[in-house]
Amino acid sequence: MNYTEMVVFIVYLLFMLSIGIWFFYKNRQGGEKTYFLGGRQMGPWVTALSAGASDMSAWVLMGLPTSIYALGLGQAWISIGLLTGHSLSWIFQAPRLRRSSIVANDAITIPQYLSNRFLSKSHVLQVICAIVFLIAYTIYSASSIKACGTLFNTVIGIDQTYTMYVAAFIIIGYTFLGGFSAVCWTDFYQGLMILGSLLIAPIFAVSLINPQAVAGIPPDYWNPVAKTSDIISGFGWGLGYFGMPHIIIRFMSLKSQKEMKKSAVIAISWTALICFFATMVGVVGRMYLGMDENINQNSLVFIAMVRSIFPALMSGI
Repeated sequence: MNYTEMVVFIVYLLFMLSIGIWFFYKNRQGGEKTYFLGGRQMGPWVTALSAGASDMSAWVLMGLPTSIYALGLGQAWISIGLLTGHSLSWIFQAPRLRRSSIVANDAITIPQYLSNRFLSKSHVLQVICAIVFLIAYTIYSASSIKACGTLFNTVIGIDQTYTMYVAAFIIIGYTFLGGFSAVCWTDFYQGLMILGSLLIAPIFAVSLINPQAVAGIPPDYWNPVAKTSDIISGFGWGLGYFGMPHIIIRFMSLKSQKEMKKSAVIAISWTALICFFATMVGVVGRMYLGMDENINQNSLVFIAMVRSIFPALMSGI
């Protein structure tokens, strides 16, 4: 067990929980609009980065780079598809949704907006939305918690089941305490850390690449258009952004319509950097680490790269 890394993770988790506690006391006099939508007072930076980080969390550090690491540049179409869908959502959907949600009787949730928008007097539409959300996000949340367990188990060595309970407790804790504002601000800080991590790892790894590992990579690894299915499925990933409630709800929370363009520029720029450097982690990781089935099976290319880089750098000082 690496106790230094364990302390860092504990401090990080406590910081996330403290954000929930802060907003619990700050917004305790607010109503449901404050709790569920931050009172429509979210700034452009928090809105933009929280929208991106709420989607691109564990899988952009683990799953996506490892897919490119193992299968080649054809998987980079996932990054292109994600950036395309994310950009189109911000450009065309975000300004309309924010404006329409206010007109639709100041709706503060996606089911409420749909009911008000289509003048539905029954609760059928909201019930359908609730069922869809329950099924889809139970699976989505379970995979996120599983990723947390894998991460903590790999990095720190703590039992995976135990760390999954701890992660779930922290996430549920700050969400229930601080509501929407706490979720957005924790995602904002996570977005900054994700970007910083992805920027640093491949840049340092390039200087440590083993030429023999590069020579052993199959030629078709470098061909991004070898399979038409990679291109089609890659762009298919981008379609989800138009209907992900945990992302598009951020559009409704922005404090003014005039800041929408600024927020869109920040969000698209952040996503472009994330997608590019996640791709670079996969490619550079293959050149730096070589093909390792353990890394592939457990989606550990980013973790293996970081843990290998820093001892190597320290030994060269």
